[in-house]
Amino acid sequence: MTDLPGKAIHDFHFLKSKHKLFVRDTFGPKVEMPISYYFRKLESMPELERRALELCRGKVLDIGAAAGSHALELQKNGLDVTALEISPSACEVMKDRGLQKIVCEDFFKFKVEKYDTLLLMMNGIGLSSTLDGFVEFLEKAEELLTENGQIIFDSCDVSYMYEHLQKPDQYFGQVQCRYEYQDVFTDWFHWLYLDRKTMRNLSNKAGWNVKIDLEDRSDQYLAVLTKKF
Repeated sequence: MTDLPGKAIHDFHFLKSKHKLFVRDTFGPKVEMPISYYFRKLESMPELERRALELCRGKVLDIGAAAGSHALELQKNGLDVTALEISPSACEVMKDRGLQKIVCEDFFKFKVEKYDTLLLMMNGIGLSSTLDGFVEFLEKAEELLTENGQIIFDSCDVSYMYEHLQKPDQYFGQVQCRYEYQDVFTDWFHWLYLDRKTMRNLSNKAGWNVKIDLEDRSDQYLAVLTKKF
């Protein structure tokens, strides 16, 4: 799949590009994804993301770090943070922005060391693609976490998007998406949005404790998962 988000981030940072990045999904017309959103400072982040950063402890792996804004805030606060990002273009941007530890790798292939916190922001848990993929994510996370480690991520319930649409045969939070940038398109891919009940049930069944630390008025929530003993 063409790395359009990474190219957009790279162009915005190095070339001061004004081109727009769009996302098209199951629900209708394409929507602009403002590239500046990947470059926010702490004061511009929503409460949910600021709270997630407060909860990070120990060695942190920021999964799907994009332009590195969350990792940079953690680094600024003295935490030992590694940014994991599959896009080489985005990794170049993070390096130029001053992030010290960057790994360009697919999460599901990453095997380097153990972490106390796995962080996934901006619905980064969507990389799981499907409900079965989320279970696989939890299995992989267990390999990467220390004994008392935690997973911190945000997601949302998108059932409200189907008020005027027929719900699909598969889980309604499994959404098909594609990116558009400078008249180039990615292939369609699955991105997962997890409602609280489904996420809790799957996590508990896989042996994880679940805490919903924060919720907002847009059906978004912040979850903290720890392994049951």
